[in-house]
Amino acid sequence: MGTLYEDDVIAWSELQAALLRRGQWWQLDIDNIAEEIEDVGKSEKRELQSRQTVLLTHLLKWKYQPGRRGSSWVKTIRAQRTAVAEDLVQYPHLKPLLNDPQWLRQVYRRAKMDAEAQTHLQDLPEMLPWTVEQILEPDFFPE
Repeated sequence: MGTLYEDDVIAWSELQAALLRRGQWWQLDIDNIAEEIEDVGKSEKRELQSRQTVLLTHLLKWKYQPGRRGSSWVKTIRAQRTAVAEDLVQYPHLKPLLNDPQWLRQVYRRAKMDAEAQTHLQDLPEMLPWTVEQILEPDFFPE
């Protein structure tokens, strides 16, 4: 079964689902099933991380480039806040990540690098300058 998994993951997944439904436990590809299940959680974490990074990047740009503020930044900030909130409703197990210091450092580090690359600013704060509550607050736009 490893060959089918490597060659056609869709066909493999359909076969695994059929075997599960028929109760044919002895024929299941347990190692790859476990890997796929783990990947689901990793994917959701990556999505949350990406949304937070985009949100923080735009908040940094908003704060440190006031002359360039525009409706597209507002739309991006609001869209990312909405998406993060929806992710947390759909996947409540992700919520503790928002207050995990290591998670926040990693997300902010990426956002800072993205903001610096996009703006060429070099004096952005080394540490996240806002609380999680501020970041997710719908009306928060740093001055």
